This record gives sequence, structure tokens and C-alpha cells, in this order.
Amino acid sequence: MIDDAAAYPEVEAQPIEVLLVEDDPGDVQLTKEAFEEHKVRNRLTVVSDGVDALAYLRRDPSVYPDAVRPDLILLDLNLPRRDGREVLEEIKGDEDLRRIPVVVLTTSAADEDIVRSYNLHANAYVTKPVDFDRFIAVVRQIDEFFVSVVRLPPRA
Repeated sequence: MIDDAAAYPEVEAQPIEVLLVEDDPGDVQLTKEAFEEHKVRNRLTVVSDGVDALAYLRRDPSVYPDAVRPDLILLDLNLPRRDGREVLEEIKGDEDLRRIPVVVLTTSAADEDIVRSYNLHANAYVTKPVDFDRFIAVVRQIDEFFVSVVRLPPRA
């Protein structure tokens, strides 16, 4: 019999850098509250459209000179200026960015969006709950999973 404690030693959760790409101020606020209430020291950076997301990820010195490479991206699909699907495609097609896990966090429950996101190599697809408490719980679960369970690649 395998001793689970020996096979899976406890790993102390280290804070991670999270990039939230979200244009809805209400969802941004809910996500911030979920992180704050969870008492995790993760740093949450927010950009509100796809153009800014790519500028941040590429550390464009004219816009984001102090950008920190995120350990995790929470990406809405329906964004202004540059659609989240296009952003996902660019991230996963970029040799430098493709290892960053991307969780699509969106209102769309459409099968075509789910299939396309996974075809573009999204790491997970989560439909945003409309209920406040459920939304908070979902964000906490994502946070907990990527902080306490998953081993993330080192930042470049």
C-alpha cells in the first residue's frame, strides 16, 4: 500500500502572479474580492482588453515597463479591441508565452467557444456563474488549484 503522505508531500503554497484579462468592472471587482477574501498573497494584475493583455505579456516598455511575467492568466473571451480567442491563439503560438497556463473565464457556455478554446490549447474553460457567491467560490477554486495543487513552470 502506498503512503499518500509520503507519495505526495505537502508543498508550501507560494504566491503567484495572476493576470486577469477582463473588461467588465463588476467581474474585476468580484475577482479581486475573491482573491482578498481567500487571504492569498497572490498578486492580481488587471488589463481590460486584448491589446493591453498582449502588450503586458510582451512587456512593452512604452506601456508596461514594469510588467511581471504572470504565472497564470484568467482570460475572458469577449473583449474589446482584441478578442480573447485571438489573444489565446497568440499566447499559445508564442514560444516565450505558451507555457503560461491560461484559464478561460467567460460568460459563454457555447460549445463552439469551449471546443475552440481547447483547440487553441487553453488549460481550462470555466463558465462564469451569475450568482455572486458561486462566482467567488469558482475564482477561489481556480486560485487554490493553481497555488496548492499544480506545479507551475518557473518564470522566465
